[in-house]
Amino acid sequence: MSGIERNRFDVVVVGAGVVGCAIARALARRPLRVALVDAADDVCCGTSKANTAILHTGFDATPGSLESVLVSRGFALLGDYAARSEIPVERVGALLVAWAEDELATLPSLAAKAEANGYAHASLVEVDELRRLEPNLGVGALGGLAIPDESIICPWTTTLAYATEAVLGGVELLLGTRVTGVSSAGGNDLHELETSRGPLATKWLVNAAGLFADELDRALGYDEFRVTPRRGELIVFDKLARSLISHILLPVPTSRGKGVLVAPTVYGNVLLGPTAEDLDDRTATGSTESGLVFLRERGARIVPALLDEEVTAIYAGLRAATETTDYRIRVEADARYVCVGGIRSTGLTASLAIAEHVLDLLADSGLALGDQETSDPPSLPTIGEAAQRAYQRADLIAADPDYGRIICHCERVTRGEVRDALTAVVPARTLEGLRRRTRVQMGRCQGFYCGAEVRSVLENVLREVGA
Repeated sequence: MSGIERNRFDVVVVGAGVVGCAIARALARRPLRVALVDAADDVCCGTSKANTAILHTGFDATPGSLESVLVSRGFALLGDYAARSEIPVERVGALLVAWAEDELATLPSLAAKAEANGYAHASLVEVDELRRLEPNLGVGALGGLAIPDESIICPWTTTLAYATEAVLGGVELLLGTRVTGVSSAGGNDLHELETSRGPLATKWLVNAAGLFADELDRALGYDEFRVTPRRGELIVFDKLARSLISHILLPVPTSRGKGVLVAPTVYGNVLLGPTAEDLDDRTATGSTESGLVFLRERGARIVPALLDEEVTAIYAGLRAATETTDYRIRVEADARYVCVGGIRSTGLTASLAIAEHVLDLLADSGLALGDQETSDPPSLPTIGEAAQRAYQRADLIAADPDYGRIICHCERVTRGEVRDALTAVVPARTLEGLRRRTRVQMGRCQGFYCGAEVRSVLENVLREVGA
């Protein structure tokens, strides 16, 4: 294959977050040349890596919206996919807590909204029952709405599973490849992409660039929406706080989002957040003193005892807010272009349904998808606490003693897991990538004790594989 042919594709997907990886997975194992392109050095480096990690039922979406349809469909699809891929999921349920009379009065309409969205299991909860379900709830709660199917999930493993299946299915993963320009070559019906690693050409272009989706859209001559980065800061509390709550505790939502919640994680911690601050800077993922003060004030009201627990970490993510609350997904058939914009916090849940929708748009617009070869989803090592971890499995340790050699004691990560993450189909190439795949250095000491050994293993394996 010549250099020109190597750089020519049927479909290029820009953006290797959870949505872009889901689309690439859906295109894999078809008679098409597909590339997945991202400026970062790994998948799951933008909005997808820093969120509240909730698998939403879609109960509070706007009825009839594209988001409502795709979240409802995605909830079922991802639930099934996670079970087959061993992606950590726990069905803990959620409680919407009313703290004021006007919020209490809103709960019946929220239950009706859930019904209109196809979710029939929401139920009103009297204050005494609310206290029984969550005895550590703060003073002043007046009642609640139970959403028993809301779940917690691992966003990192989800994105990695999609990317792994895409690569196994023939998709070329081009990381560290920033798109710097795009034009349409008139005679040969190709989009020509200038990138930081040289030119690419493609018949069809799928824009899943997240926070930068509007910029790529404008580069193609459109001006359909504007992304406003919305920063969400979160606090991660120590695993000893996990016994304080049993459910995801949600506020009554507003037009700016779902508000500050308290939620368990599949890793055994407790999350408090997020904030919602509109910014101009699309890279401003730093935490702020004012944001943390605000979160602690909210946390003191929701679960007062939480503030007595140790903080393991703080982080912030950016959501791609636009002028409307709905997804901005459209096809420009004549231009052979699909834009997947405005995907915010529900994008993780809706990811497989978004991919399904995008493929329908491509097919309806003239792309011959061909038949897809069948395959089983990849089974990835579990990093959730609900299933057996590597250090607990005698069969793994008997076959390879490295699975019994713990090098990160806070998170109980073994040398074997670190090695596997560095030599996987979509391997970690940095410490941050390694953390997302294994949880190494994400515990209470944040790498203080294991940092040197982890870095030694990282450097040695990368040297061996020539990376």
